[in-house]
Amino acid sequence: MTLHERDLAAALPLWPHLQGAALRLLNHSENHTFLLETRQGERFTLRVHRPDYQNPASIESELAWLTALRHDTDLPIPEPVPGQNGALLQQFATPAGERRHAVLFRFIAGREPRIGEDLTSLFKILGDYAAQLHNHVASWKRPAGFARQAWSAATILEADGLWGDWRVAPGVTPEIRAILDRLDRELCRRLAAYGQGPERYGLVHADMRLGNLLVDGKRVSLIDFDDCGFCWFAYDFAAAVSFHETHNILPELKDFWLEGYGAHRRLTAADIAAIDSMVLLRRMALLAWIGSHGETDLAQNHRIGFAEGTAMLAERYLKGPLWP
Repeated sequence: MTLHERDLAAALPLWPHLQGAALRLLNHSENHTFLLETRQGERFTLRVHRPDYQNPASIESELAWLTALRHDTDLPIPEPVPGQNGALLQQFATPAGERRHAVLFRFIAGREPRIGEDLTSLFKILGDYAAQLHNHVASWKRPAGFARQAWSAATILEADGLWGDWRVAPGVTPEIRAILDRLDRELCRRLAAYGQGPERYGLVHADMRLGNLLVDGKRVSLIDFDDCGFCWFAYDFAAAVSFHETHNILPELKDFWLEGYGAHRRLTAADIAAIDSMVLLRRMALLAWIGSHGETDLAQNHRIGFAEGTAMLAERYLKGPLWP
């Protein structure tokens, strides 16, 4: 269900300083994000959660990590704003009687970078950010009750995956299904062999794609921790190239990401070799997502040819490295 500005009448009083604020929809993908500007000229973004995705404990766990990162690091990431009751997570009812969870953040200026621009320096920064996040996870003591989803072979590839079933996604013909079935089995085999030791698996952002970056001059802000969860650390590179895995600039972007990452954290040869598996795992997750989120502009923009591109990548992966 698409929300509109009129549906937020019961939400704004939860933050008294928002009374009378002008608002407009910025984005609708997994959640709805609205821009609000108060009469005093302050700007905020309001994230209204999809009702069947994250539960309150999961959202509060995301906010606990975000708060810890803001305290422990200098990473340019969102600042959540508590409501009148002091809680970061709020709940309101829409005019249709639907209960929704919402979180308010201070506005971050910037624009989304685009494929086709010179992204090499940006990917060096992304590698740097990813390593800092992973180092923080290694030393951070998670609070009691911390609960986030796992992005594993099972939760992505199985028919009841977190983002749906890739087998029923648009464009998955019988011929493509046969290729992707082989890919599915091979991903499960390689990822099981790679393992989930604490040096390579933990809490990750899991969605560091271009759409979740804001570039303002030399400042690059990383936003939207809503998909953060437990996965292989190398998956954060795969997420960074989301929807663009077939582009010929990928080998160069990978090299710059690894350079930025290596400045803060060591990756072994096995970790680097596993990046190919992460790219294909993420691609399969996105294929399922396009099928289950067909009402969104993002899914519609990437729907045509996505299954075919996934099959092409799968055949390359099954024969050898993705990139020479």
